[in-house]
Amino acid sequence: MSSRGALLAAATLALGLATADGAHAEDLVFMLDNQSSYDVVEFYASPYNVDDWEEDILGRDILASGEATRVTIADGGAQCEYDLRIVFEDGDAVEDMEVNLCETGSYTVED
Repeated sequence: MSSRGALLAAATLALGLATADGAHAEDLVFMLDNQSSYDVVEFYASPYNVDDWEEDILGRDILASGEATRVTIADGGAQCEYDLRIVFEDGDAVEDMEVNLCETGSYTVED
């Protein structure tokens, strides 16, 4: 793990699970907040019990330093614990395992 392993921290507690208008109850919606000094170019959130990172949630977008975005995982499941992988603009990556996104409603990348 790189020196940026310390960049990741769970966000403040008690933000609750936000839901967008028209979202299904099974959809997991949370805020991804990049408070690090680096742009995030890839973001993966896979159920903790799956051995595959699945698709890059950001796709062709980036999450610039200081920006936040709403992430919706519409897999129809009731999963709360996810393994997270964040890839920065320089190719450096960090992972945070078994994060309960239902409890926090957000995830913050920090220096």
